[in-house]
Amino acid sequence: MSFASIPLTGDKPEQYRQLLEQARGLLGGERDRIANAANLSALVYHALPDLNWVGFYFYDGRELVVGPFQGLPACVRIPLDRGVCGAAARTRTTQRVPDVHAFPGHIACDAASRSELVVPLVDGDALVGVFDLDSPVPDRFDEDDQRGLEAIAAAFLDSLR
Repeated sequence: MSFASIPLTGDKPEQYRQLLEQARGLLGGERDRIANAANLSALVYHALPDLNWVGFYFYDGRELVVGPFQGLPACVRIPLDRGVCGAAARTRTTQRVPDVHAFPGHIACDAASRSELVVPLVDGDALVGVFDLDSPVPDRFDEDDQRGLEAIAAAFLDSLR
């Protein structure tokens, strides 16, 4: 398989449409969650500006365990009652946090992170894990980012079926 990342153009919704198309092409035909999480982390990390961490945490039945990612080394285990990732997993709702230092129970894996967006990965009733993006820029993520990244997370879940 050969893959070439294509620079994103247009406004933000158009860029996310293009990124989703690239993600589907990258994930197409592969069902292994580790392989797909690794490739998707790399794609998103290199395609979007102002990110310092992109990756996955998988639910092991008790807590979130770090999976494939791009960025500095990360916290290995996250309880569901702590941090932005734990909140996303526990509530099964996307967490968009403009200032992580103001988030109760924030876990500072990378001191440079200032804002965060975490999309829960839920298949039917089963929690699979979370898709986590950090930025050194305060208030980096907006509604367009949330919608675009939720669509990419859904494409990841679809690839596992």
